[in-house]
Amino acid sequence: SAKGTTERHGRNVKAKSGLNRAILEQGWYEMRRQLEYKQLWRGGQVLAIPPAYTSQKCACCGYTAKENRQSQSQFECLECGYTANADINGARNILAAGHAVLACGGRVQ
Repeated sequence: SAKGTTERHGRNVKAKSGLNRAILEQGWYEMRRQLEYKQLWRGGQVLAIPPAYTSQKCACCGYTAKENRQSQSQFECLECGYTANADINGARNILAAGHAVLACGGRVQ
């Protein structure tokens, strides 16, 4: 078992964590592959937007701070006072980043 305590570590933890990572990475790869295939078939495209700071950036004013994230589920901008579900705010930031890439004809940074 990989479970354990700080005093008594589980068995094969390193090997199992590596296996779990490989399984998770394969799942995301397959999902992205399918999305790209379907979009190519429909004439669309898939953009991979880096998630860095998307959960800390305000979708209204652009202010970024770790403290904007009140909890796992709640976002409140310290600059403009905008409040929203944290996932909705992050999704709006990712959508805006994708639109910026498409509008400027550039690449994802």
